[in-house]
Amino acid sequence: MLHIKTLEEGLDVFKALGSDIRIAIIRLLLKNNGMSMNELASCLNITNGALTGHIKKLEDCGIVTIVNEPAAHGNSKMCMVWLDKILIDFDTAESQKNICETEIRIGHYTNFQIYPVCGLATASRFIGEVDDPRYFAHPDRVDAEILWFDKGYVEYVIPNFVPAYQKIDQLSICAELGPNAPGTDAVNPANITFVLNDTAIGSWISPGDFGDHAGIFTPDWWYGNWNQHGMLKTITINQAGTFLDGLKISSVSLKDFMLDYKSTIKFRFTINEEAEHTSGLTVYGRNFGNYNQHINVRIQYSQM
Repeated sequence: MLHIKTLEEGLDVFKALGSDIRIAIIRLLLKNNGMSMNELASCLNITNGALTGHIKKLEDCGIVTIVNEPAAHGNSKMCMVWLDKILIDFDTAESQKNICETEIRIGHYTNFQIYPVCGLATASRFIGEVDDPRYFAHPDRVDAEILWFDKGYVEYVIPNFVPAYQKIDQLSICAELGPNAPGTDAVNPANITFVLNDTAIGSWISPGDFGDHAGIFTPDWWYGNWNQHGMLKTITINQAGTFLDGLKISSVSLKDFMLDYKSTIKFRFTINEEAEHTSGLTVYGRNFGNYNQHINVRIQYSQM
């Protein structure tokens, strides 16, 4: 998912989508799960030169990517759609004033209870031994940029820097998530539950492990048969309920928590043992996956 926080930030995306032929390109790529440049040009009845210009506009704003794949005579350029959703904020400049934003590193969890298959890694190495939960307490865990486990949870304390005498009106957590490593399976759902201050606020079923092609930022040393990237998901809770990428997933709202500038805020990513789909969880941070970010947090507040 691409999160556009201002209209100005999204100008390149809007321009890229403002073309019938580029919309046709996206439709064809989605329908066929990727196509070569030659196949696209043939289907659209345009020259490869004309197609290259359109693909570049889509590639520059992150909508599509090009992967070189071996072919009978050299390499073939395969085009693929990288985004599953685009979320656009229409907040006014005035509403942007009362916002605290911060980034939490993947390894900065404050509590955990996890079961193998599990592990942590930085951009250059594993932290401790894979499949040994004891290493989730290793001092080097703070440097982790990816973590995975089969069942259990990791919990983060969200920094609360809301000014004095302000109440919290909305809380958003954005992270790249997917089922657990190692191994990949495109049809391998995982029921990921989100927990705020010990209360489940909603869940999402991740469709599968994405290992058919490398994540854009996944390092070269990472095993090719382990999952490569997840999906960028934004969990938002406000006075109206809990939302995932803008769609309501539960009626649990901030009215149930009464958060303000003095509140401790704890957030968990959980795989419940009794859930229907228990394929584990991978949380991707910088230098892994497709989005090159850790866990982004956004708190909107107003006077009490």
